[in-house]
Amino acid sequence: MRETIIIRNARLLLTCAGTAPRCGSAQGDVGPIQHASVVAVDGRIVFAGPAGEGDRRYPPDLAFRVIDAAGCTVIPGLVDPHTHVVFGGDRRDELQRRLAGASYAEIAAQGGGILSTVRATRAASEDELVDATRARLDGMLHCGTTTCEAKSGYGLDTETELKMLRVIRRVHDEHPIDLVSTFMGAHEVPAEHRANRRFYIDQLVRQMIPAAARDGLAQWCDVFCETGVYTPEESEEILEAGKRHGLKARIHADELGESGGSLVAARVKARSADHLLYVSPRGIQALREAGVVATLLPIAAFYLKIGRYAPARDLIAGAVPVALGTDLNPGGGFSPSMPFAMALACFAMQMTLEEALVAATINAAYAIDRHTCVGSLEVGKQLDAVIIDGDAVDLLKVGTPAIRTVVKNGVPIS
Repeated sequence: MRETIIIRNARLLLTCAGTAPRCGSAQGDVGPIQHASVVAVDGRIVFAGPAGEGDRRYPPDLAFRVIDAAGCTVIPGLVDPHTHVVFGGDRRDELQRRLAGASYAEIAAQGGGILSTVRATRAASEDELVDATRARLDGMLHCGTTTCEAKSGYGLDTETELKMLRVIRRVHDEHPIDLVSTFMGAHEVPAEHRANRRFYIDQLVRQMIPAAARDGLAQWCDVFCETGVYTPEESEEILEAGKRHGLKARIHADELGESGGSLVAARVKARSADHLLYVSPRGIQALREAGVVATLLPIAAFYLKIGRYAPARDLIAGAVPVALGTDLNPGGGFSPSMPFAMALACFAMQMTLEEALVAATINAAYAIDRHTCVGSLEVGKQLDAVIIDGDAVDLLKVGTPAIRTVVKNGVPIS
């Protein structure tokens, strides 16, 4: 029997429907409909529009599951296009050290940072990582995330990287949130290969990437293009190797300095360049010309105390599509909340609420190539929705619950 669900009588429906990605003046086009309803059959939207028309086409029926959204705003399920949600260990002590004045570089030089998590992740069993990841995803779902990207990158050897990717697959199969997998063996150079980084890059290109692609565990390939990590030339080599094996390209770019990552993103035609705190005017132009999405991660900049944020207004003015993500990770992305990312986008990066909502939905979905099935509320897509008590702006009230219900694939979750 086909199951029908109706979200009825929403005071406001923000559909974010239409073409993707949005850029320039279209970045803030949220497709508002006053007094609206959404209807889905077997999880797929068949109607999104005025409530009166919805009632005529789908009159009240005891067989329908009805959610009364009177007084509420309904938005698409939030999409998080950049997370490191799979990891072992705990680095909250680094947060306290950072609050006491230690820098990211100082903590890393003392044995902390990414390599600390690498040690813990290598030691963790696959089942332990599954349990820990599931709990983190529960927190993300509570904050309205219904689809997210998840990276490897805390293994830095073939065995552990593949273990992390298997974790992503297992959790995707059992958790309501849909996961999109990224291989990121080029997150750092492992300690055992610091004296011969060329050996490790050869391992990435000749062994690790082919294994991740051969087993169908990854859909994307990512690299941390940064001074002291991977050079632009190395990053391009790794991403091109990924492309040869069917892995789509994305890149950590220009986070701690003008690393040249945005230019690499343009050259390899990456779908997304992420962070971009130090992106230059030349980099912005290159991203626009290559059609690369700028995925901005203000939560990381906030917790790392970098002292600046990505130039969202310059990117929007430059007609680069902007997406938002949490960068959930053990060292700097301490919040799983896309609404918090939206709040920082508005108050630290001068984006409007509408621009931030598009960045957290349809543009974020495009950044992970899921825009044809999620990211907006329109006919044919999954019914992934967030029902907000009151106005959409209430999402920006940090620390105060604003979400009444999250609907995933036509099923109310919370």
